[in-house]
Amino acid sequence: MGQCGEGIWATRVTLTRRQATELLEAHGLSPSRALGQNFVVDPNTVRRIARLAEVGPGDRVLEIGPGLGSLTLAMVETGATVCALEIDRYVLPVLRSLVEPKGVRVIEGDAMNTNWNDVLQGEPHTLVANLPYNISTPLILDLLDGVPLLSSMLVMVQREVGERLAAKAGDDAYGAVSVKVAYWGEAKVVGIVPPTVFLPQPKVDSALVRIVRRRAPAVDPSVVSADDLFAVVRKGFGQRRKMLRRSLAGMVGPEAFVAAGVRPEARAEELDVAAWGRLAAAATAAASATKL
Repeated sequence: MGQCGEGIWATRVTLTRRQATELLEAHGLSPSRALGQNFVVDPNTVRRIARLAEVGPGDRVLEIGPGLGSLTLAMVETGATVCALEIDRYVLPVLRSLVEPKGVRVIEGDAMNTNWNDVLQGEPHTLVANLPYNISTPLILDLLDGVPLLSSMLVMVQREVGERLAAKAGDDAYGAVSVKVAYWGEAKVVGIVPPTVFLPQPKVDSALVRIVRRRAPAVDPSVVSADDLFAVVRKGFGQRRKMLRRSLAGMVGPEAFVAAGVRPEARAEELDVAAWGRLAAAATAAASATKL
């Protein structure tokens, strides 16, 4: 198999299912189940993702898990500058041969254990990625918590996960993860992707979720810290069928509910991030007053 730029591969922009299959066979490779690899093999889908990411010339894109580089090449088409982080050392040579001649910076690494300052080099980026189902939620939350240089995200995840990330108070999918995402940004499901565009095909639909980071957290950290806030949120959702006065017993007293303007009979899924912030702040203030 020749390098990118030779023979029939010179005109490739994104990969079709046949081309992806040929590449894998030519290099003796197959998608890794352990790494959760499901390669996108539909040019229309990767161009749709690139369009929804709203990036173009002058923008910097971080892609996690590029695999064979189909989405990577679609991002290159927009004129954006792309950095791709790939953990699979067997796929890396194929990926490099296809995308590095297009100006993509390819880095070998594990997204769950990476120095993002080194990767992003102090520049704001947009995350655009088809994330492995098995790491998508913890990775997205870690990036929201610790990588402010990622100003927005367009991620493809399992549909159920995507709906949870973007859920609002009162939605069936709303939970502690939804509150954490809302704390840092505004999230929306912007598309549904069928299994047929992947190699191999997963058993469920995927969702495209766009998250735009807020200029400041939804709850002022000077009023209540993120740690104190999410300790209350996690406990509240730990017994989500119970009224908050019961699920938060021992952590949030009656006076805190009054101060926060939250009904003690409410259930966790009824509170938006602002209400959780008021409740956590009131509980923290009450606890501090007790210690005096």
